[in-house]
Amino acid sequence: MSMSFIDLAAQQRRIRDRIDAAIAAVLDSGAYVMGPQVREFEARLAAFGQAELALSCANGTDAIALPLMAWDVGPGDAVFCPSFTFAATPEVVPWVGATPVFVDVLPDTFNLDPARLEAAIAGVKADGKLVPRVVIAVDLFGQPADYPAIKAICDREGLKLIADSAQGFGCTLNGKHPLHWADVATTSFFPAKPLGCYGDGGAVLTNDRDLWDLMDSFRVHGKAVAPDLVGRTFDHDTKYLNTRIGMNSRLDTIQAAILIEKLALFQEEIDLRQVVADRYAEGLEGAVIATPKVIDGGVSVWAQYVIEHGKRDGLAAHLKTQGIPTAVYYPVPMHVQAPYADFPRGAGGLPVTEAKAETVLALPMHPYLSQAGQQRIIDAIRAFNG
Repeated sequence: MSMSFIDLAAQQRRIRDRIDAAIAAVLDSGAYVMGPQVREFEARLAAFGQAELALSCANGTDAIALPLMAWDVGPGDAVFCPSFTFAATPEVVPWVGATPVFVDVLPDTFNLDPARLEAAIAGVKADGKLVPRVVIAVDLFGQPADYPAIKAICDREGLKLIADSAQGFGCTLNGKHPLHWADVATTSFFPAKPLGCYGDGGAVLTNDRDLWDLMDSFRVHGKAVAPDLVGRTFDHDTKYLNTRIGMNSRLDTIQAAILIEKLALFQEEIDLRQVVADRYAEGLEGAVIATPKVIDGGVSVWAQYVIEHGKRDGLAAHLKTQGIPTAVYYPVPMHVQAPYADFPRGAGGLPVTEAKAETVLALPMHPYLSQAGQQRIIDAIRAFNG
């Protein structure tokens, strides 16, 4: 009997009546774009993420692009990021004309290696062709990066810091969300994410009101926002006044309404994910190269549960015969893919990234994975002899 890799239907069954009511309210109102539910969701999201402000947008990729645009990052600028990540992390950098510089990750958490980051920055400065501007740290598979160490480097070098929490929104380190260290935290509401909607969506969290205003302008075609109007008078509707070149990146009101209902049970689902992760760790001890290691003081939201196995592909094939789905994140690191192969790599290359691409395997993970179903997965892995 096949099982789900991520069981979105289980959650939907639990809150379907509330979701239906929320969607109906939007349909009845007719406010399909930037309706009141968008502002309500932004306020609730900010409160959950220990932020002053949240700005919703069309997807998690735009969420990374918006602060780069607001900071005027562009040609000649270096943006440091991991290669062991989804394409969205580096792809926004060339959008604005800047250059991604790929940095290796730590062998236990798979998150950005602060020592390699420091070396990469030093290498770019010594080369003199690019100006270091921004670091994008990724909360891979749901857990926080080493923000205290990364933030110290950014402060010393005068760099902006983006916490790419597309997989990790809700994660904490020593009780604090990534925004405690970062200039912005970004997230995605793609349906498979721990906090996902029923389409595309994203958000940027910040404590900087001026930055929020700029990103608000950029997300709606470069519209005029309050700071643009100070000391100026107009004899026409400022709705059609555009003060910068922007994009169209609004979160649909229906998705905001759905996310309000999902956010209400998000913390409970994070706790349930931890129960599933603990069962995996106990049941797989000694059966794989490694189960996930969470940074000291960290709480993961377990977007994925990723093990390492020396015969990864054989194990995946074996599990498939048992009706157990798996996934490989990420079999081809970004720095070796054709569109990115000519971009700079940090000093020492990316040997950890390249090695992990050969061994990692993600198992079914969601808050509603039953103990019996999970035991079936554990037993199948332990029975595999390659």
